[in-house]
Amino acid sequence: MLAYMTAKDAAEKWSISRRRVITLCQENRIPNVAMLGNMWIIPIEATKPVDGRTTRYDKKNPAKPFIKWAGGKGQLLPTIRKFYPPKMGTEIRKYCEPMVGAGAVLFDILNTYEMDEVYICDTNAELTNAFKVVRDNPDMLIKPLSEYEEKHLSLNDDDRKEYYYNQRNCFNKEIQNPNNCNSVLRAALFIYLNKTCFNGLYRVNREGLFNVPMGSYKKPVICDTDNIKKTSKLLQGVTILTGDYHSISQYVDKNTFVYFDPPYRPLTKTAEFTSYTADSFNDDDQIKLGDFIKSLNNSKVMVSNSDPHNVDEEDNFFDELYNGLNINRVSAIRSINSKGNSRGKINELLITNY
Repeated sequence: MLAYMTAKDAAEKWSISRRRVITLCQENRIPNVAMLGNMWIIPIEATKPVDGRTTRYDKKNPAKPFIKWAGGKGQLLPTIRKFYPPKMGTEIRKYCEPMVGAGAVLFDILNTYEMDEVYICDTNAELTNAFKVVRDNPDMLIKPLSEYEEKHLSLNDDDRKEYYYNQRNCFNKEIQNPNNCNSVLRAALFIYLNKTCFNGLYRVNREGLFNVPMGSYKKPVICDTDNIKKTSKLLQGVTILTGDYHSISQYVDKNTFVYFDPPYRPLTKTAEFTSYTADSFNDDDQIKLGDFIKSLNNSKVMVSNSDPHNVDEEDNFFDELYNGLNINRVSAIRSINSKGNSRGKINELLITNY
């Protein structure tokens, strides 16, 4: 009868990360592994597989964020990739994203490179709960999501509106008492609302209750089963934290790439439409973040933000805040006022310490 060890035991035995062991199990690189609940178990006599890691990026159908998010980086990814630090996947073997949002850069990194350790964080507890449920319980999540999609698409406009607001009320009730028993339900409602609300926003009132109105999508994809399963696989071994960006301090070292995507500094007053949590993110917060970023001088850091020069050439807020770092102005397609048809190419900032 075979004796087994855990992924943690194998990681210590082979001097690699637990995440790496999990990946080897998923890729059938270790003979006779098995699942015990949600945990991989490995024959105790198994030997460490030969390291055959290569770039894994599937250009045809990669895993992508399972939600929409204001300021998401999907469109800007081809540019952001050009600014990844040298030696990604070789000397740079850890990745941190402390303000993860939808995680477009996260999933690009996970699709492309084999990281030993990955840490993501956000102050939005319902967002991090959704990430955990996708990682740990994808099948349990898919069931209610598929039911929400079938119901939503079967209704006319008036009935859809009633259904949406009923689901929103249900979500707000559940998030007032978050616990392990309602984590899947909260994640399913979170994703449903994200896919059907106005512009995929996440906005809350002063009581912390979600208050975004319904959007006007005719056939929203609410349950993307294939992508949920792909993202679940990629998230195995990823450490998911709830808290502000200081939470990652203990995990960052010289082999870490850290990407910050904070709420953008608004270019105009009408652009400051919401906050993602009950708290806003003002200039004082931008300054505190900038000071924290500059303190991470032992790691490779990139930060995105808006470019004030789009509307005022003399506004050097970020040039002064990140003086001494590399400030790159890159082209992006964004709206710089409240009118949805007033979109075009403007500059955004990609700031690096390398």
